[in-house]
Amino acid sequence: MKSAEEIKNIAIQVIADEQKAIANLASRLDYNFAEAVGLLYSCKGRVVVTGIGKSANIATKIVSTLNSTGTPALFLHAADAIHGDLGMVQHDDAVICISKSGNTPEIKVLVPLIKNFGNKLVAIVGNNDSFLAREADIVLDVTVEHEACPNNLAPTSSTTAQLVMGDALAVALIECRNFTAHDFARFHPGGALGKQLYLRVSDLSLQNERPVVSPSASVSEVILEMTAKRLGCTVVEQDGRMMGIITDGDLRRMMRKHTSFDHLTAADIMSTTPKTVPAAEYAVNALEIMRSNAITQLVVVDSEGRYAGIIHLHDILREGII
Repeated sequence: MKSAEEIKNIAIQVIADEQKAIANLASRLDYNFAEAVGLLYSCKGRVVVTGIGKSANIATKIVSTLNSTGTPALFLHAADAIHGDLGMVQHDDAVICISKSGNTPEIKVLVPLIKNFGNKLVAIVGNNDSFLAREADIVLDVTVEHEACPNNLAPTSSTTAQLVMGDALAVALIECRNFTAHDFARFHPGGALGKQLYLRVSDLSLQNERPVVSPSASVSEVILEMTAKRLGCTVVEQDGRMMGIITDGDLRRMMRKHTSFDHLTAADIMSTTPKTVPAAEYAVNALEIMRSNAITQLVVVDSEGRYAGIIHLHDILREGII
């Protein structure tokens, strides 16, 4: 077993090798890349991404990225393709084939079949003299000098280069399609990313009680209202107009300042400048307001500035936004 220092140095060397492989991609980029983006952008069908072995694993990730950013895509395993799954490829589809060598038996069988179907073929390949490179309509060169593997065998630097090239295609397509954060949210409604982009303050505050007392309410009434509504605060309101807010912190400050509370009312202990957030605001922005002001709740106001409810930090935590 190697020492901890030796193991750390191995990791540093792997990272350096793969950084170099990625950096070298930029020098190999040419107008073929723009042509590939144009082909995928104008494709009337789907983008079919295929490969075998570790390249197939990279293909599945590229498909996932494309689908989530507005380019319909599907994965086709090169081995399964020549045993029936080739029926997944339709007339208007464009095909991306990923391979380090470009000469694997499955690729040599699959490529002519795709060409016979009349589909355009983009090769992400690490060997420009390979069968795949010669047969493809567009070639994206992802050649690496050597793998990060000490035996120069296990796909490491080469698969990293393939993945980065796929990300470059996906991001270029995002730009070409003017794909926005709101578009992204439509494809990610269930995850934390999607919630950041679509979940609004009102979606959470409407689930809460609406604590409120009058300015003349006694301290006991204030405490009972805060306890009953369990939000750590209550708004002070008169004739439909918000006068202020009382929080747990206001109660603690009151206790330090006064020895007797019998004569105090809500108006005496409230803060007159509560932090507010519009009901239509995104919940993630409400979180940022809480963070920047070191508070755990905000008063929610409607489009006319009237008190509409309370949003608490715990509401946002429950949704997994942070």
